[in-house]
Amino acid sequence: MNLFRAELERLGARRFVQLMLVLLVLASGVTAATTLAGSHRPTVVELEDARAQAAEARRQMDDVYQRCVDRVNGNRPPGTEEEYYPADCSTVDPVRSERLPVASDFLPGVFTFATEAQSLLFFLIAFLVLFGFLVGASYIGADLNSGGVVNLLLWRPRRTTVLGTKLGTLLGAMLVVSIVASAAYLAVFWVIGQTAGLPGRLDSDFWRELGATHSRGTVLVLLATALGFALATLGRHTSAALGTAAAYVVVWELGARLVLEIVDAPRPDQLMLSSHIGAWLSGEARFWDARACLDAAAGSGCDGSYTVSGGPALAVLLVLTGALSVAAFSVFRRRDLI
Repeated sequence: MNLFRAELERLGARRFVQLMLVLLVLASGVTAATTLAGSHRPTVVELEDARAQAAEARRQMDDVYQRCVDRVNGNRPPGTEEEYYPADCSTVDPVRSERLPVASDFLPGVFTFATEAQSLLFFLIAFLVLFGFLVGASYIGADLNSGGVVNLLLWRPRRTTVLGTKLGTLLGAMLVVSIVASAAYLAVFWVIGQTAGLPGRLDSDFWRELGATHSRGTVLVLLATALGFALATLGRHTSAALGTAAAYVVVWELGARLVLEIVDAPRPDQLMLSSHIGAWLSGEARFWDARACLDAAAGSGCDGSYTVSGGPALAVLLVLTGALSVAAFSVFRRRDLI
C-alpha cells in the first residue's frame, strides 16, 4: 500500500482531527449567523444620508490638510486660533491616505462585504493557525507515544522517509483544508453582503489585497503546522509542543516583554515572535520606540516609530521553523523509539 495514502487515511481517521473540523464549521457558522442577524439592507434614505456624511468627512480631511500647509508656509491669518498639526503635512494628506471615508462607514447595522472581508479572513486564519499547530502536534505526538511509529517502521524501515511522508501528508492536508475553508467562508459572507447588506466596492485592488492576505495566511498556517509537528517530535509527546508554546507565551511574550519595558530596552517588539507574525500577515507592522525621542528637542517633530516589513518577518519564521524541523529529523533518526 502507498505510504502517503496510508498516512492520509490515518490522519483523516483521527478523532481529534474530526473534532477540530467540526469546531471549524461551528465557529464559521456562528460568525455567519451573528453577522446575518445583525445586518439589514439599507434604505434609500439611509444610503443618501451615509453618502452625505462620507462627503463631509472627506471635506474635513481636506480642510485639515490645507490648514496644515498654511501653517507651515506661514499663511495663517493673524488671530487664528493655534491648532496642533504634524511637522510633515503629508501625513494628513487625503491623497496619501490608505483609505478615505465611504458611505458604508456611516451605515450602522449594515454588513458591507468589502469593508469586513479582511477582518473576517484574519479571524479564520487565526483559527486555522491554531488548528494546524494542534493537529500537527497531536498527529505525530500520539503515534510516538502509542508506538504507532514503531509499527510503521516495521513495514517501512526508513526513518527519514516515514517522518518526511508524515510531515508532507500533514502539510498537504492542511493546505487543502485552508483553501477549501477560506473559499467557503468568504463565499458565505459574500452572499450575506449581496442579500442582507451591501457588497461594497469589489474592484481588482480589493481582490488583489484579499488574495495576498489569504496567501500570507496560508503560509502562516503551514508554518504553524510544521512547528507543532517538530516540537512534538522533539518531545515525543503532544503535550511537549503545547507546553513549549505555553511556556514561550508566558515567559517571553509576557514576562520578557515586561522586563524589557522596565529596563527601557530599545525596540523590544523586534524580539517578539508575535510581532513578526503580525508583520508577515499584514505586510508590515509599525511599532513605537520610546527611546528614539528621549534626546530630541521639544517640538522637533521626532518620530519614534519604526517598521517591521513582511520579508524579514517571514525570514525569521522560516529560520525558526526550519531549524526546529531539521532538529526533529536529526533526533528522530538516532533516537531509541521503544
